Amino acid sequence: MIQLVWLVPLLPLIGFLINGLFRKQLSKALVGIVGSGTVLGSFIVSLMIFFEINGMGNTFAGQEVFLFDFISAGTLRLPFSFWVDQLSSVFLLVITGVGFLIHVYSTGYMHEDEGFAKFFAYLNLFVFSMLLLVLGANYVIMFIGWEGVGLCSYLLIGFWYKNIEYTNAAKKAFIMNRIGDLGFLIGMFLLFAQFGTLNYTELFPKVGMAGADAANFNLIAICLFVGAMGKSAQVPLYTWLPDAMAGPTPVSALIHAATMVTAGIYMVVRSNVVYSFAIDAQHFVAIIGVVTALLAATIAIKQNDIKKVLAYSTVSQLGFMFLALGVGAYTTAVFHVITHAFFKALMFLGSGSVIHAMGGEQDIRKMGGLKKQMPITYYTFLIGCLAIAGIIPFSGFFSKDEILMHVFEHNKVLYGLAVAAAMMTAFYMFRLLFVTFHGKFRGTHEQEHHLHESPASMTFPLIVLAILSLAGGAIGIPEVMGGHNWLSHFLGAVIVGHGAGHEAALSHSEELVLMAVAMGLALVAILGAWSYFKGYNAEKESSGLGKVMENKWYVDELYDAIVVKPLKALSGFLNNVIEKLGIDGLVNGVGKTVNWGGQQLRLLQNGQVGFYLFFMVIGMALLFILSVFIIN
Repeated sequence: MIQLVWLVPLLPLIGFLINGLFRKQLSKALVGIVGSGTVLGSFIVSLMIFFEINGMGNTFAGQEVFLFDFISAGTLRLPFSFWVDQLSSVFLLVITGVGFLIHVYSTGYMHEDEGFAKFFAYLNLFVFSMLLLVLGANYVIMFIGWEGVGLCSYLLIGFWYKNIEYTNAAKKAFIMNRIGDLGFLIGMFLLFAQFGTLNYTELFPKVGMAGADAANFNLIAICLFVGAMGKSAQVPLYTWLPDAMAGPTPVSALIHAATMVTAGIYMVVRSNVVYSFAIDAQHFVAIIGVVTALLAATIAIKQNDIKKVLAYSTVSQLGFMFLALGVGAYTTAVFHVITHAFFKALMFLGSGSVIHAMGGEQDIRKMGGLKKQMPITYYTFLIGCLAIAGIIPFSGFFSKDEILMHVFEHNKVLYGLAVAAAMMTAFYMFRLLFVTFHGKFRGTHEQEHHLHESPASMTFPLIVLAILSLAGGAIGIPEVMGGHNWLSHFLGAVIVGHGAGHEAALSHSEELVLMAVAMGLALVAILGAWSYFKGYNAEKESSGLGKVMENKWYVDELYDAIVVKPLKALSGFLNNVIEKLGIDGLVNGVGKTVNWGGQQLRLLQNGQVGFYLFFMVIGMALLFILSVFIIN
């Protein structure tokens, strides 16, 4: 079955071509069937591949599926091949499984949109690009998929392009991702310069044998991480992700919760052999991760747009994943990627259900009391909140607890900061839940009249994701709780070098204490949110630190002041002075001089014979003077 892995990305590509080329001829029902069915087909093939790999046990170390020669120039040979191993098989399941549910959800959410077929074509193209990124057997194929998801992100964020704010958000995402991509490219060039190949099967063994040159490894690892910072929204390249909420809600769920933003995590885990020899780079990754987790959590506390809260929550959770990578817990980071995909996709789709019922309203201050009218949305959203808060037995408890244990073992200061971020996560998520679904309705009478539960096409994915958010942690139950952490053992063959990310080297009593502390603090935060927001009516206008957090620490304004405005001033100077006065002035000056000279010479051609005879005499006299006085 592994040899048929090419079907996994091919099916969404076919869906993209059908819906893209025949979007005006196909009915909406057929568009939805093609778009969702092709991704379902990819999921079924991915599931069969996963079971085959799982049946092989830890003896399976990966298999390359060659398709054709892509680049062959001199000593450089890059085949278009797919690499199938435990890591790629897990990501295939997440991408196609969650992707299928979001496609089904979109058939209801986007049904009345005039660009329905185009939307599904873009979704299919995105899934194809993400699968290409994960399956590539070398960094070049990965980079093609990497750029593909960046393009699709731009198209989907700016899908409603008639709104100038949405198109600006799309451009912002595209540009900030290009900044990160430059770092990724430089990292690839450095890898090739040092090892002469970008194919995983040739590169990684060479890296393991050349582990002494720490300086080069740190530089390469940091350059690759810059790419991850852009794609996975880490400080300082994170500001595009909250603005990306301009896209339709299924886009937020698919791209900015479950798949695209985890591309950076996948790339670092895939490159774990490089990072294992780059200790300074690992410390840098851990610091950026915890700073991102804290900063985004503080901002989320004071946001009032339902999707913006979830967006900053995504940024914060990505920070947790990079914190795990920074302490060498690679499989733990993948574990949180999986559980996060379940509960964050659930909450984004839940927010879409709320927005759908509210007629497009996204301000939680104008909601309230939706629990009665939208019970399925409420209870599934509650499960998502419990999961992200880290409450046992929900999936987020196991993955977040595993991260905190590894961080505690590595650095106590980082652990304290991570626990603070986790506590804030529980607070702002339940603030969102209580303000949105509890209390009295604060919207208009017209909105209240039209409140209703979403159709089955939207609630079915919510229920499935809620079940996964509840039970998904079973793949990583630790030994202290009677499990054997199946995921950690499954991915063990992929993680080479140092820090494979298995069970933390702590005693069972220490693990239980850390679990109790983390969940106890989360429960305190939830109770705090309940006591403060259970009877929410209207918040006072923020002031002091609250106003700073509400305005996102003025980071966008800071970027505008130190990057955007100076660049605009420089471009204005280059345009008005260098370009128009300098380059254009020189070129136009030459043209004007020639034109003026021609006009003057035209005066000599006046058609009068006497004038010509006069100049003939003058010419003869000059020739005579030259021959007598100068030439001789």
